[in-house]
Amino acid sequence: MEFFIEGLIFGLLLSVSLGPIFIALTQTSIEKGILPGLAVGSGIWISDFLFIFIFYNFIKTIKRTVESETFIFWMGISGAVVLLLFGIVLLVRKPELNYDHLKLSMKNYFGFWLKGFLVNTVNPFTFIFWMGVISTYIIGRDIDGTQSLILLGTILTVIILSDTGKVYLAHFLKKWLTHNHIKWVANISGVILILFGCFLAYQVI
Repeated sequence: MEFFIEGLIFGLLLSVSLGPIFIALTQTSIEKGILPGLAVGSGIWISDFLFIFIFYNFIKTIKRTVESETFIFWMGISGAVVLLLFGIVLLVRKPELNYDHLKLSMKNYFGFWLKGFLVNTVNPFTFIFWMGVISTYIIGRDIDGTQSLILLGTILTVIILSDTGKVYLAHFLKKWLTHNHIKWVANISGVILILFGCFLAYQVI
């Protein structure tokens, strides 16, 4: 029960954060619909799962590399570039209001998935969070496999449920949004992503 509660707390803390991941989920859901929003979410979840797998199995080998100034610099630059690109795209392209009649292909859905995967993967906070949880709360306390599974599984479950909730909530709120509202949402989201990208670059330069 102790590890379930800890996982619940960690998951809830992540779920209320209003960062690039939140913007990627809600903006896609508002403009494109529930399934594209969930595709973005699945990219985020797969990215988190890969971080858990890599850090859990290779934390002792890669911790020194991940904490090095060179890695932090290039990771920060990569994250800044991705966020800036996504932000610029949101600012320059025309948002779609009536997506009920859109015909999306597997290529489109892969693009949505890749968007979520990249935004989460190049986010240095993702590295810091999973490395901290696994190195401090799992390896540092020397907890066994079952307890680790409970802790990490609970965190992932809360993340998936909260992200799914955000997608459906954004879709629900879309009913009250006009074309101008959605354009403003896209523009504001773009500006926020650009600001995140600039701040991230500033932190590592």
